[in-house]
Amino acid sequence: MIRTAVIGASGYSGQELLRYLARHPQFELVLVTSRQQAGQPLGQHVSGLPKKLAALKFTDAAPDAALAKKADLFFLAVPHGTAAPFVVALRKAGKTVVDLSADFRTTDPAAYQEFYDHEHPAPKLLREAVYGLPEIHRARLKKTKLVAAPGCFPTSIILPLVPFLKRKLIDPAHISVTSLSGVSGAGRKLELRLLFGEVSENMYAYGVPKHRHLGEIEQELSLAAGAPVAISFVPHLVPIHRGMLTTTVAPLTDKKMTEAAAQDVLRKAYGDEPFVEVLAPGVLPQAREVAHSNRIQVAARVDARTKRLLLFSALDNLGKGNASQAIQAANLACGLDETTGLD
Repeated sequence: MIRTAVIGASGYSGQELLRYLARHPQFELVLVTSRQQAGQPLGQHVSGLPKKLAALKFTDAAPDAALAKKADLFFLAVPHGTAAPFVVALRKAGKTVVDLSADFRTTDPAAYQEFYDHEHPAPKLLREAVYGLPEIHRARLKKTKLVAAPGCFPTSIILPLVPFLKRKLIDPAHISVTSLSGVSGAGRKLELRLLFGEVSENMYAYGVPKHRHLGEIEQELSLAAGAPVAISFVPHLVPIHRGMLTTTVAPLTDKKMTEAAAQDVLRKAYGDEPFVEVLAPGVLPQAREVAHSNRIQVAARVDARTKRLLLFSALDNLGKGNASQAIQAANLACGLDETTGLD
């Protein structure tokens, strides 16, 4: 058993981690932290846990050597900008860390400063971190002790695009992406735009033209293309609690590419992946089909009239777009089968 801790366990990401860890056969949950709920049992805030875990109490924790002694694997489900001090202390103690924030997703400190408006607090550790997309970085994840778990927007965009960029089948200079996200993707916080009265029977775009996750998205797409890639990205908030649907449009370099050939590119890339479902011809992804799971649905279409590739993906923004994918990456970092504890 691997002693496991969740730092920041009271948010949506933290609670989803707890539900997956409760049934994980190798990760033994021994510590959960929350400043607001310190001293209170998990069962008061997270439903469906076994009695033993429901009785485990939240504690407050500081990023120090004392914390590092309490577990061997640490999931950080804290806001962006607050994870770095924990990572510094835990990696100094030799612990395995899976960071669900964006603090270590970009490898370039300048890119981090561009999108987050402040200097990176631990730039030397950026070289150690591995971007936690198992389908793309599986070999490196097996050798790391610092996983930078990606979020929902990057996962939904990167996975469908990478096979086409690697094979230079699309023009990397003219990629346009639209994503629809459930409200839980914004985190568990009191904010006017997230209140029921603002979201119900409403939809709106936000974070344009420069969403803060563009840095990591373009970083991974550039690696696949072998050259710098910049995309247009417009995220939207829609009135559902969880789920994400993404549509990507890009000009084809091979103007004669057929829809069958485009689908075959996805099948060759992901046909053997346990959590990527390449849909059959005529079927498009739907958010409810992947709800509460670690699966992502992907599909490709060709617009013969405009000579453009259309890519579609759907995932659960708290599952494959967040907590369950973090566990998939942690399994690899800990030498386990990546499907362990995941449906």
